[in-house]
Formats: sequence, C-alpha cells, structure tokens
Amino acid sequence: MKDSKKCLKKNFNPLATLKTICYGHFIMKAYMTYDKRQNPFPIPAFLAVTSAIVLFLLFLNGCGSAPAPEKDPLTEIKKTLAKETTYSVVLEDMKEEGTFSKSHFHKYLVVLPEDSWQTDWTPVSEEYYNKSLELMGMTILTKKDGVYDNVAAPPGYGFVGDPNYGQWKEGSNGSSFWEFYGKYALISNLFGGWYHPIYRTDFDGYHKYKQSKKPYFGSKNQYGSSGHIVKQKKPNFYASRMNSVNKQKSDFTNKVNSKIGRTKTSMRSRSGGKGK
Repeated sequence: MKDSKKCLKKNFNPLATLKTICYGHFIMKAYMTYDKRQNPFPIPAFLAVTSAIVLFLLFLNGCGSAPAPEKDPLTEIKKTLAKETTYSVVLEDMKEEGTFSKSHFHKYLVVLPEDSWQTDWTPVSEEYYNKSLELMGMTILTKKDGVYDNVAAPPGYGFVGDPNYGQWKEGSNGSSFWEFYGKYALISNLFGGWYHPIYRTDFDGYHKYKQSKKPYFGSKNQYGSSGHIVKQKKPNFYASRMNSVNKQKSDFTNKVNSKIGRTKTSMRSRSGGKGK
C-alpha cells in the first residue's frame, strides 16, 4: 500500500487523471440515459462498479505515467557538460507509451571529441515530441568552442569547414569530402552509425539551410526520420513512421476529394435550378 501511495505521489499526472474521470463520467452518463427497461442490474450497483473502474484507471495512470517533462529536455545534458566546450547531441531514439494518456520519451546520443554515450529514456512533452518527429538520427544540439547551435543537422556537419577540426580532401572520383583529424579523428565513429561521409556539395546545401535556421536533411533527403539511414538503423521506427505519414496523406486526399465532390454537387444543383 505504501508503495502504491509513493507511486501515485511521484508519478501523478493531472492531465491523465482528468481524462480518466471524463471517461468514467461518460460511461455513467450513457448508462443513466439508457432505457430503464433494459437495465441488467440496478443503478446503485452500476455506480459502484463504475467508481471501482475509475479508481483503478486512476491508479494505472498515476503509476504508469512518466514524471512531468522539462520544458527543455536537453537542459540536464547542458548542465552536466557545462565545462565541455565541444560536443553534439543526436536524437538516438523516440517512443510513445500509454493507452488512455500517451507519454513521450527521447533517448539521446552524446558525442564528445574522444568519447560518446547514450542517455536513458527521457520524458519529453507531447509538443516537443511532435516537433522532433522528423529528426531521428539528426544532431539536435551542437556546442562548438563554447557556442550552442540548436538548428538540427546531419551528424558532424556543425564542425565541417573549420580547419581546427579537419580538412577537405579529394576522392578518386574527383569529389571533395571532409576528413576529421587530430583529436577529432575518431569523431565520425563515435556517432554510432549515424555519421555518413560529408561531401562538399551536401555541405554547401547545409550552409544555405543553416543561414535560414532550417533543418537540412541532405541533398537526397537521406537524413531524418523518413530517410534511408533511419530505415537501415531503425527499421521498426521507420516502418511505423511511414505508415503514419501515408495515413496522413491519405486522410488529406480523402478530405480534399470529399470537399471537391460536395462543391460539384452544389454547382449542379444551382445549375439545375436555373434551367427550370
């Protein structure tokens, strides 16, 4: 019992609780308005059962919900790495949990010049989660020489072009690509499979997007949640994401077609009226 109280006190979610109460109220109201002749048992008994169900759902929501997320989920990382002048934070993974009330989580990959590690699942707000839906595998925070950059970009791009970190080299096919050197030589490996060779043509495109403070997903949209890099590294997430995207497109198309159909019907009706 004590553990249950601790659970409810620690993880109590006001929004989830309000939703659960609304569900219980809806069930009760529906039953109260139902034809009395079809009642399988008396209303007092039903109220008792409904109350028990609502209390049980409140318990589940209280114990199953995540702690309230911070406004900026990267705040803790910034505090922990306050003395570090250079690092990147990649959105390593994301997930939703819950039935009646959804909880949202991120997992981050923190990359320093000579080391990297993954965080635990971090609760984030629904708004922040939705804003990040297309950013899987992207760098969502870069700190370079003490300066923060919050514009999402492919891993490693925030350090390209600076001779303190590497140099441009020419490949056998004549195309230029970026090579990290010195203490940053291993940084491409530390990105855990998210890093791919950076060519000058891609970097030029990234630079234009950065000036407009917009995320850059690559010349072929190979980065981000809908790119082939995520498809290879996180196939389950990619499949789920694409199903969601396709459903949204289908719903939008059906909505537009429905409106067009109603417009044509309305026009025919007006036209027919004039001819009489």
